[in-house]
Amino acid sequence: MRIYAVTPIHVPAEELARRQARYDALCPPGLSVELHDIGAEAPRALDTEQQVRDSEGMVTEALRQAPDGADALLPDCVLDPGVPALAGTLGRPVFGLLRTSMTWSVLAGRSVGAVTRNRPIADELARQVDVYGLGGSFTGVEVLDLDVDAIHQADRWGASLEAVVGRMGRAGAGDLVNGCSAVDLPAEAAAWPVRVVDPTALALRLIAAGEAA
Repeated sequence: MRIYAVTPIHVPAEELARRQARYDALCPPGLSVELHDIGAEAPRALDTEQQVRDSEGMVTEALRQAPDGADALLPDCVLDPGVPALAGTLGRPVFGLLRTSMTWSVLAGRSVGAVTRNRPIADELARQVDVYGLGGSFTGVEVLDLDVDAIHQADRWGASLEAVVGRMGRAGAGDLVNGCSAVDLPAEAAAWPVRVVDPTALALRLIAAGEAA
């Protein structure tokens, strides 16, 4: 299966290459993701509610206009921009990282929390959880208060994430969605008291196995 993916923000060439390499490493056999930058007119970060809305509109249109050669579509963003609007309307699957990964956790009987780097992203993630009807299994979002550069600085992100894992566990989360599509989890996360979910890695495994809606 060939998936056409679009970034939610405009990223420089080196960041696009880093994200593409991450997809290449995470894709199971038989699955490939071709990642495209959304364009120079897009926000450079999702730091405000308006930037979140602008990104959603641009990603939705980019996926709607995706070339015919792709078997499926994917926003490169845990907020699933465009997924509720486009799913079931284009004649090919539109996968969402949040929808796929969180639904799997809920079906496994686990309550789910999330972390995001700022408040506007947290608010949008919580809104999408409600759109998907998963609010009853959602324990909330913890904000890491990180700038956009932390997305490619795994050590910074990992340290901030580790600092909140205990609180999320005490809040009842069995799984914790790492609220960014492009961040690698530290190896030590496997020993933390809450199962931290890389939504990109999990979604790609489920898509390849034919288990993703």
